[in-house]
Amino acid sequence: MAAQPGFDRRALIRGGMAATAAGAIGLSAAGTAHAAGPTSRPLRASRATAAEPRIYTTEEWGARPASGEIVIENHKPTYIVVHHTAEPGNSEDYTLEHAKQICRDIQDHHMDGNGWSDTGQQFTNSRGGFRLEGRHKSLEVVRGGTQHVQGANVGDHNSEVIGIENEGLYTDVDVPAALWDSLVQLVAWIATQYGTDLANIKGHRDFNSTECPGEILYGRLQELRDAVGNALGLSAPTGDDVLAWPLLKPGAVGARVRAAQHLLRGKGFEVPVNGVFGTDTKRAVAELADRHGIKHHTCSASFHRTTDETGYLGSDIWPLLTPSSRTAGDGETADAVGTLLRSRPSGGTRAASGDKLTQTDWKRLLS
Repeated sequence: MAAQPGFDRRALIRGGMAATAAGAIGLSAAGTAHAAGPTSRPLRASRATAAEPRIYTTEEWGARPASGEIVIENHKPTYIVVHHTAEPGNSEDYTLEHAKQICRDIQDHHMDGNGWSDTGQQFTNSRGGFRLEGRHKSLEVVRGGTQHVQGANVGDHNSEVIGIENEGLYTDVDVPAALWDSLVQLVAWIATQYGTDLANIKGHRDFNSTECPGEILYGRLQELRDAVGNALGLSAPTGDDVLAWPLLKPGAVGARVRAAQHLLRGKGFEVPVNGVFGTDTKRAVAELADRHGIKHHTCSASFHRTTDETGYLGSDIWPLLTPSSRTAGDGETADAVGTLLRSRPSGGTRAASGDKLTQTDWKRLLS
């Protein structure tokens, strides 16, 4: 009997992700810029630093008082997370007054609609390039560089992240230049304050099964890491450091959907293996999420009033499907691996059953 198509970890490890170039921003240098190695390193006091950009405080944009305690985590955040507000109809009002009104609208939605004590994100970035404080005390705490205000913008990870909401919907269109420039400056300053590893500049979908921050803005995250790296005199990370789980949505087709269907069948779900993300597959993904207490997303960190993301298959669902090893009797997992390998332009090589598959291996297979 012919061996099943397998998984050559060494061959895949030799693959990498190319970095894109990005422009630098204004710096205040605390020392000579350091030429980092192939992966990024935490910042040190002797490295270049980004000056604090103009950020409008909660008082300046007329925030309501928080209705409860502002929790301050006694440690630095691990991740800087990029969001989009996903409000339909990207505004062409680029004024400061509009940016302040957006902050008031978001706070009202979060407090009155979601029942939260305050705005969910720590910072808001407008289409006109204005940066504003989101949750109370966020600005002063970042200035301290040792703690961070706990927000409510990434499910199950709010003690680890600091979130930036970017005004607009970026599933099909690009961000305005003013928003991009202000985002780079804001992220560079936060990374300076906390010594953030550039690999930990992430999008919301790197944590939850959500479209956020939109296909276009998410696709520019490596460019953002590059730009921040240029600002701080560091080489931006590539390859395994920034591998991510793909987001599959109802209506998707292809090898990754077929592999997901094999893995769902391996978990006992009766779904067709046809490579089409249809109703049965959506229902199975939603049920798997329910079994594990994963909330369905409408990305409640912002408005996101238009899209129901129930049944999306993303970063918090893939680890429930992808086993760390496969055995001779585990046909569905072997079929999933074989499907993914055969879909690659170079095809796949063979490996004995029982090989260990790390989460990084799975991400590489699915990339």
